[in-house]
Amino acid sequence: MANFDQELDASGLNCPLPILRAKKTLSSMDSGQVLHIIATDPGAVKDFQAFAKQTGNELLEHREDGGKFYFLMKKG
Repeated sequence: MANFDQELDASGLNCPLPILRAKKTLSSMDSGQVLHIIATDPGAVKDFQAFAKQTGNELLEHREDGGKFYFLMKKG
């Protein structure tokens, strides 16, 4: 997994909370910085893909491990 600047643990939160938390965290970050997001909601995969397209932030990577979903999002 690549380096990241901040981490957001959204485990146990259901849609749309992981996206809302990520949006809030990204708003305080500088362009080009990377946010690592941990989520447990299976819907988060599609949500973060759509969120990246809509906001111009880049979804660098996403993977699942043991029922948790990990995302790396670069602020646009």
